[in-house]
Amino acid sequence: MPKSRIRKKADFTPPPASKQATNIKLTSRSWVAPVMLALFLIGLVWIVLFYVTEGELPIQSFGNWNIVAGFGFIAAGFGVSTQWK
Repeated sequence: MPKSRIRKKADFTPPPASKQATNIKLTSRSWVAPVMLALFLIGLVWIVLFYVTEGELPIQSFGNWNIVAGFGFIAAGFGVSTQWK
């Protein structure tokens, strides 16, 4: 039986990159990290201050809602962290 010829496959060459993809510039938002850390720290200090002063500070009329306010600052910090690139 005759042997078939082995065909060499052409080497893969990727298509040229589009110019639009190379022109995208990722800029870092320099305000995100300080604001995020500040919100985390404010929330942490708010909760710790509430526990240490046994409810007298930061806002006495809030009562136990001070914990929710502290966690609100922390949640806002996580919200701001989504803007970090």
